[in-house]
Amino acid sequence: MKEASSTLMYREAHETAAVVERQLRENAPILATLGERLRANPPRFIVTCARGSSDHAAAYAKYVFETRLGLITASASPSISSIYDADLHMDGALFVAISQSGKSPDLLRSAQAAKDAGAHVVALVNVEDSPLAKMADTFVPLRAGPELSVAATKSYLATLAAILQMTAHWCNDDDLHTAVARLPGDLRQGWDCNWNAMVEGLRDTHNLFVVGRGFGFGAALEAALKLKETCGLHAEAFSAAEVKHGPMALVGEGFPVLFFAQDDGTLDNTMAVAREFRARGARVFVAAPGNHDPDKLPLPEGISPIVTPLLAVQSFYRAASALALARGYDPDVPPHLRKVTETM
Repeated sequence: MKEASSTLMYREAHETAAVVERQLRENAPILATLGERLRANPPRFIVTCARGSSDHAAAYAKYVFETRLGLITASASPSISSIYDADLHMDGALFVAISQSGKSPDLLRSAQAAKDAGAHVVALVNVEDSPLAKMADTFVPLRAGPELSVAATKSYLATLAAILQMTAHWCNDDDLHTAVARLPGDLRQGWDCNWNAMVEGLRDTHNLFVVGRGFGFGAALEAALKLKETCGLHAEAFSAAEVKHGPMALVGEGFPVLFFAQDDGTLDNTMAVAREFRARGARVFVAAPGNHDPDKLPLPEGISPIVTPLLAVQSFYRAASALALARGYDPDVPPHLRKVTETM
């Protein structure tokens, strides 16, 4: 059996700080030009399109774009174009396509349909010679380098970082530029956070909820997916604002719940839900800056709420690699899965 630190999942997640440094160095001219264009010709709205982990990055982008740019951001289903061949009215829209491989036929069809309908297509893609990268009006390379693990790690975090950089250049937000500039150092500091409580607490479980809100909701979606594919765990993600609307009926004695929280207006509600679940006897794990809960999953303090999910997901990836091995799985070879999923 592998050591946790020898898995591709671990090693590639560990590369994230260097990836973001490379993005900051090499993508600045691309994003500065894009920012100028978007300020001169503001889109009427934003549409994201992605699948899998990339769609979880799109969920994060929705909160970033709407809070920092004030533009309504919707998620487009690729099947609207690839299966239903619907005519979309996207004149004046910004269409953001997100993919690690840039090869999925339905995403390509959707991006081309958006372009034909008058949208400006921005592609956030890791594989630089991919069809999606070549099709886009603006291509923003993720700069993650080859990713060999089936479970995406550094490419997912690179997407979140690229979304932040794109937004900072678009709105000329000095605070956001500062938060992004310090991100490589913050990621290196966060890598050493000890999440062994999660590894030990979920070793023998079968089902759990993963809860987040706002900027942290995409992190909850991503963690639930990775727990399924690498650890053989049935995990479902919910917003802290929605989990009490029915799903909480399942939360009782010993039921595990993993929370992602950041220090913004969502914190009090998220922590209140965590306390309520713990009072019911649930096994609650909370990842939050300055967290002092019994089953704490620590994160560095003094971190901007908008970047906290990147540090939380990086720590989660490290712990998930160890958890998979503890449960008898190889996180680099999830059953029945392959790296590129070509959905029609």
